[in-house]
Amino acid sequence: MGRKRLITDSYQVVKRREGPVGHSKGELAPELGEEPQPPSVDEAELELLRQFDLAWQYGPCTGITRLQRWHRAEQMGLEPPPEVRQVLQTHPGDPRFQFSLWHLYPL
Repeated sequence: MGRKRLITDSYQVVKRREGPVGHSKGELAPELGEEPQPPSVDEAELELLRQFDLAWQYGPCTGITRLQRWHRAEQMGLEPPPEVRQVLQTHPGDPRFQFSLWHLYPL
């Protein structure tokens, strides 16, 4: 009776070399001469609203709009950021601004 066959008996073992420090697979190198662009005003405002969605100190945000959540937090004395209300009032009909991160998920 011989030794048990292993999967490595059928396939060649390939050792991978480590890349340079700070290099990760799938990461694209920046083009030479291109400076990273600062985020647009909309992107910065959306990031502010995302941070508001993630701040649990203002209560849950599922099932209501961001503005409703802001008003509820204000009524409860939680002092929500006034910048959030300003952003929401400047984009009244835009669903990207009005609804929280989880508005597409069913309750």
